[in-house]
Amino acid sequence: MRAAVIEELGATPVVREFDEPVAGEGQAVVPVLAGGLNPADLAMASGAFGPLPTPVVAGLEGIATLDGRRVYFPGAIRPFGSFAERTLIDPAVTFPVPDGLDAGVAVGLGIAGLAAWLPLAHHVRLTGGERVLVLGATGVAGRIAVQGAKLLGAGHVVAAGRRVEALTPLLAVGADAIAVLGDDAGSALGAQAGEGFDVVVDFVFGAPFLAALGHSRRGARLVVVGAGAGPVREFGFGPLQGKTVIGHSNGSVPLEVRRRAYETMAEHVLAGRIAFEVERFPLERIAEAWRLQAQGSPHRKLVIVP
Repeated sequence: MRAAVIEELGATPVVREFDEPVAGEGQAVVPVLAGGLNPADLAMASGAFGPLPTPVVAGLEGIATLDGRRVYFPGAIRPFGSFAERTLIDPAVTFPVPDGLDAGVAVGLGIAGLAAWLPLAHHVRLTGGERVLVLGATGVAGRIAVQGAKLLGAGHVVAAGRRVEALTPLLAVGADAIAVLGDDAGSALGAQAGEGFDVVVDFVFGAPFLAALGHSRRGARLVVVGAGAGPVREFGFGPLQGKTVIGHSNGSVPLEVRRRAYETMAEHVLAGRIAFEVERFPLERIAEAWRLQAQGSPHRKLVIVP
């Protein structure tokens, strides 16, 4: 079968023939309809997640057909992946994809969507009226977090990012205000903090996280999802007092909680309450999509179609 294969750590996948998957007990071979490209795919290929035996098919998530119905799978059984004509999965670890939901959008609700929705619905559990800050709001996950915060009852949502032209459209989909993170993130966030943020969903970490921590009120909950802005080098105890900081990963949340979250987001998409852009690449153009993802957030979901 045709697949995008990582031949060595740090290399861009190459499209070539790869062995067909063979199902063992509790496994299923499924045709892939769409695979989602994420920063996590590049991190995995670099060895950042630990040793990676090669060659291995790229792609951590996808949409497939299982027993005549479409499902989302959050991971394939190695050495197979989602950037291939077929892959090997555990049927028990799949989420149903409702009729009418575009496959590209459906895969966008996986790694990216869950990283946006679970911090708000599972970790924080908004009660209504909170002042919510989304750091790194212009990516797909950030955009879903902005929309999700309003759907879950936030009273005031601030979308923060580096580019004003990418932030401005968020004012039409749930953001009440925007904050442009330049050299002085503290001033930008302080201008929008009011009496302090109640909730922060952070996709960037680094200096913006420290600024957000300083402008969060006592009792605030901050959920860190990603670290695109780099590490925090100085971390005093004082700003932490009276606040809760949570490090999120989708895999740390129980499967049934993730499945319900996925179904809820799908319902919102079908009702027009959550939306984001999707760009599709045929399998043969994996290198182009890979480079685009490597350049930073493309502000849309990149989808590989076998």
